[in-house]
Parts: sequence; C-alpha cells; structure tokens
Amino acid sequence: MTLARLVAVCAVWGVFWGSWSALLPAVQTQVGATNADLGLALAGVPVGAIPAMALTGRLVRGRERIALAVSTALFALAAAGIGLVTTPLALGLALVGLGAASGALDIALNTATGRAERESGGRLFQTVHAAFPVAVIVAAPATGLARSLGYGPAQVLAVIAVLVLACAALAMGLPLGRGVQPVADSRPKGAWRHALLLGVLAAFALIIENSVEQWSVLLLEDFRSASALLASAAPAAYMGALTAGRLTAQAFPRLGLRPLYVLAGLGGGGGIVLAGLAPTAWLSLVGFAITGLALGPLVPAMLSRAAVGDEEGTLVSAVSTISYTGFVISPLLVAGLSAAFSLPVALALLGALGVPLLLGYLTVRSR
Repeated sequence: MTLARLVAVCAVWGVFWGSWSALLPAVQTQVGATNADLGLALAGVPVGAIPAMALTGRLVRGRERIALAVSTALFALAAAGIGLVTTPLALGLALVGLGAASGALDIALNTATGRAERESGGRLFQTVHAAFPVAVIVAAPATGLARSLGYGPAQVLAVIAVLVLACAALAMGLPLGRGVQPVADSRPKGAWRHALLLGVLAAFALIIENSVEQWSVLLLEDFRSASALLASAAPAAYMGALTAGRLTAQAFPRLGLRPLYVLAGLGGGGGIVLAGLAPTAWLSLVGFAITGLALGPLVPAMLSRAAVGDEEGTLVSAVSTISYTGFVISPLLVAGLSAAFSLPVALALLGALGVPLLLGYLTVRSR
C-alpha cells in the first residue's frame, strides 16, 4: 500500500510534466507571448523551485506524510492556475509558483520514500522513480490528442489538477511513523560530505537527461532529416529506456552503487556521444535509448544510499536540491556549446560528464 501511494504521487507529477511539453504552444498562444517572452517565463520554474526545495528540506523533518500531501495539493492548484493566465507576466509569476510547488513535491516525495525504505527495510526508490517517465510517455501524446479534439490548456490542466488532488488525498494515508524517531544519529561518519558528492554527481547525470528531453527532437529534425513523427520518438525512447533501467535495477536487490556508476559513466556518456554524432536518425535513437538505460537507475540509487540512517531526511533533501542544479545548468550549457560548435557536437561533448560518473566508483563506501 505504501509503495502504491508513492508511485501514484510520482506518476501524477510526471503526468503534468509530460502534458506541459505538449501544451506549451497552446499556452504561448493563450498569453500572446513571443519566444523571448516564453523563455523568460519558463525561467520562473527553477527560480521558484530551488528556494522551495531548500526550505522544504528544513520543514519536512519528521513530517513526511503531511508534507507530501500538502505539497502535492499545492502543485495541483499551481497547475490549474496556469490555465487561467492571459499575459506573459502572469505566466511567469504562475510558473514561479509552479516551480516552488514542484520543488517542494520533489523533496517531500524523496524524503517520504527514504523514510518508507528505512521503516519497511525494502527498496522503493527505483520503482517509485520509474513511474515518472512512464507517465511522461503516456501524458504527452494524450495531451496532443486532447488538443486535436479542441480542448485548451485550461481544460487539460483542470483534469490534471483533479488527478493530482486525488493523489494528495492518497498521500495522507501513507502509514509512515510520526515525528523524528528518538534514536542516536545513525548516519555514517562524513555523511554530509558524501551527500554533497552524491548531489554533484547526480547533477552531472541530470545535465545529460535534460539535454535529451530538451534537444533530442530538434537534433533529429534539423540535423538528421527525420520526420516529425520519428523525431518525436526520441524523448519516448529515452524515457522508456530510463524506466527499463530502473525496473531492472529493482529486480536485482544486490546491485550496489559501484556497478551503476560504471554503467552510467560508460553507457550514459557513450550513449549521448553516439546520439550526437550518429549519421542517421535511427542510430541517434539507439544512442538516446542506451543513455536512458544506463543513467536510469543511478539517481534513485544515490537517493537510497543517502537515506540510510538519515532519520531527519536532511541528506536526502540535500542530494535532491544539489542534483536539481543539473536541470538549471543543462539548457544554458547546451545552448552555449551549440553556439560555439553545433548541436550534434554539443550533445556529444556532454559525454565527458561520464568521466566523473566513472570516478564515482572510487567514492563508494561499503555499507
């Protein structure tokens, strides 16, 4: 029951973000925004998310269940509110609120999952995080279908908000203990330093992940002469492989962080190089799939490691917040590299981030 509730929350979170990419053109038209206006408004998401993540990390300690329910409900309200805005300025402000709610939900979900792992003794992070990409894969085309049937952003987002609110109610029923447990600090020595390292390495992985989500379709359409249909399969190929990687890792409970670092460094780094430099669209798709399969299990495994002995949830919050910077840096990094070289070369250069992931193998301590 605990796992099902956590999976449901993560899934509806993914439903929104999968739908959001498909709704962006309609939202841009609704508010009358230029491309520059839209880019500025979208910057509101990380502006709201980062401080909210830091604050939630402090407030959530011992209150994981209520924090998850409240942050999920706030996310539902923020999502519904976007459908009502009519100007670029209002959109930007709404996205700051959405980013704050999403950041709070991120921290609350990870700390709740970490506590559930400690209390149950089971491994939950891989399965919970596998729900997000599955939801994105389903929601994006479903939203496209809804738009083709004449439904606008307000109607689509209202439906999503209802689903998210329903999952907020489910979160209230999580059978987690109340309050911080009155036990001695069981975190290993040097835990904060290790959490910082985990967060930085996770950020490297998320830089690559965000680059696929944001630039893969453009790469195939503009540089590989792919049709719109084939190009649109790139994010789905990545997300599907991401899910497969996480569920495979879940099926092997003795699989530790060390082999996952090697897999992410070689497969994730090599996959994005192949995707960027492959001469055909189909080979690029293979590269994106390899990247997702290799990177998929790493971040959930890092969060699971951070949760060990972390009764207050502070280490999980720290890893989540630090890793989020990867999503902030990635668009700027790829845009800058593309201006200096080209988009295919820019994506291939991200393969260099596989090197520190490989070196992460050396940082893993025995449990």
